[in-house]
Amino acid sequence: MVDASTVAEEPLLSLRGFLAAVESFGELRAVRGAHWDLELGAIAELSYRAPRPRALLFSDIAGYPSGRVLTGSTGSARRLGHTLRLGDAHTDASLVAALRGKPSRWAATASDFPVRPTGDAPLLANERTGNKINLLDFPVPRWHAGDGGRYIGTGCFVVTSDPDTGVHNGGCYRMQVQDDGRAATVAAVPGKHGAQNIQAWFARHGRAPVTVSFGHDPLLLALGGTEVPRGISELEYAGAVLGAPVPVVLGPDTGLPIPAGSEIAAEGWLRPDATREEGPFGEWTGYYSGARRPDLAMEITRLWHRDDPILLGTPPGRPPHDYSYMRTVMKSAMIHDELIAAGVAGLRGVWAHEAGGGRLFIAVSVQQRYAGHARQVGHLTAHLSAAAYMNRYVVVVDDDIDPADLDQVVWAISTRTDPAADIEILRRGWGSRLDPMLPEGAPPFVNRAVVDACRPWERRESFPPVAQSDPGYLRQVRERWGGVLD
Repeated sequence: MVDASTVAEEPLLSLRGFLAAVESFGELRAVRGAHWDLELGAIAELSYRAPRPRALLFSDIAGYPSGRVLTGSTGSARRLGHTLRLGDAHTDASLVAALRGKPSRWAATASDFPVRPTGDAPLLANERTGNKINLLDFPVPRWHAGDGGRYIGTGCFVVTSDPDTGVHNGGCYRMQVQDDGRAATVAAVPGKHGAQNIQAWFARHGRAPVTVSFGHDPLLLALGGTEVPRGISELEYAGAVLGAPVPVVLGPDTGLPIPAGSEIAAEGWLRPDATREEGPFGEWTGYYSGARRPDLAMEITRLWHRDDPILLGTPPGRPPHDYSYMRTVMKSAMIHDELIAAGVAGLRGVWAHEAGGGRLFIAVSVQQRYAGHARQVGHLTAHLSAAAYMNRYVVVVDDDIDPADLDQVVWAISTRTDPAADIEILRRGWGSRLDPMLPEGAPPFVNRAVVDACRPWERRESFPPVAQSDPGYLRQVRERWGGVLD
C-alpha cells in the first residue's frame, strides 16, 4: 500500500511516512472499490466499532481513477503514540502517562522551532488556478446520510494569522464543498483562536487570508483539534513535538504557510459578506448539528496536490468515531497536568470519556485529604482551559475507583452520592452551537454538573467496606485457576 523505499525522501509531517509506519506494525488495511457516497463512511463507522479498529486506506473509489482517503488514523494507542512521537507500543494507560507533562514542555519550547520555508515539496507537482480549481476532482465523501453535502474538511488543518503579531494558528474545522467544487465553507468555531484571527482581519482589512491542508501527518490533526495556548503557532508546536522545524511552502497569494508534507492544499480569502448555506453535518456529539445556516466561504485562488493524493478523513458521529479516542487520551493528560499545576493534592487519575466525545463527561479520581477537597477538584476541573469547552459533567471519585472504567464510575455515582446534596449545577458556561440541547437561535451557553461521588468526608472510616477480594489473593487464584477462567 505504501512504497517504503520512498519514505526516507518524504518531508516532515508527510502522511505517506506515517502510513508506512502504521503498515509496519500491522494496523493499516486496504479497502478498494468503495463508493464515496455513504458507503465509504459506513465502512469507516463499522471499523470504529470493531474490537480492534484499524486505519483504513480507501483506493479505487467509485468514479475516481485516482485519489485516496484515509480514516481511523489515530484510533489506537499504537497509532496515537506514533502520531505524538511517544513510541509505538503503548496501552491506553501507558500512553496517557507518557503524554503527561509533554504539552506544557512542547508549548514552552515551540518558539525554538520556527517554520522552515522551502520551494521543494511533492505537493507542488500539480498546481491549479482559476477555472481549473475543482475540489470534486478528488473523492470527497458524503459521510452520513443526513449531511448537507460533501465534506472535504474533516481532518483538515486551516491556517490563519493574527494581523497584529503575525503568529500563525492551525485549527481543524469542518469544510463543506460549495459552488460545484470551486469553494468550501470554513466552520470556524466561535471563541477559538482561528475565528478570533478571522474577525480581526475583517475589522482591519475587510478580508482574511487562509491556507488549508487536506492531507498530512495526523499530528497536525491532533494539534489543530486541541487547545494550544494563544500566541503559539501550532506549526511551531509541532516542531517542538518533532524536535525539528516543520518545512512549509509559503502561499504566493497570502504569504501563509502550508506544510510541505501536505497531500492536497489550497490558499485563498474569506470575506464577511461571502457566505454559503452549510450543514447539517453528523458531529462529534453524535447528532446532526442542526438546520442549514450561512458560513464563511473560502475563495480559493490556488490549489495544489500530489499525484494520487490522499485525503485525511476524520468523520465524527456517535462515539466511538474517528478521533474520539485521540481526544480522550489528549484531554485526559492535559486536564491532569492542569490540575497538578493548579496545586491539586492527592490526584490519582483523569479520564475524559470517549462516550462524551472526550469533552462532555470527565471523571477525576482523588485521595481525599481534607473536607471540601472533592468539591474543589470538581469545580476546578469544570473551568480549566483544557476542559471548559462543552463540558457537561465532572464526576469526582475516590482513589479506589479507576476513572477510565465507566462501570466503576457509575457504580460510585450510584452508591456514594445523595442527588440532593452531591450534585451542584454551574450555569452559563462555555458551550457550542453543536450542542444538541441548545435551542435554535439561543446563545451557546452550557450548564454543567459537578458530581461528588466520593465517600462523604465525615463517613470515610465508617462507610461500608467494598465487597471484593484482596487483589493479591485474586492474583494467586488466577495463577491456579486461570485455565478455567480464560
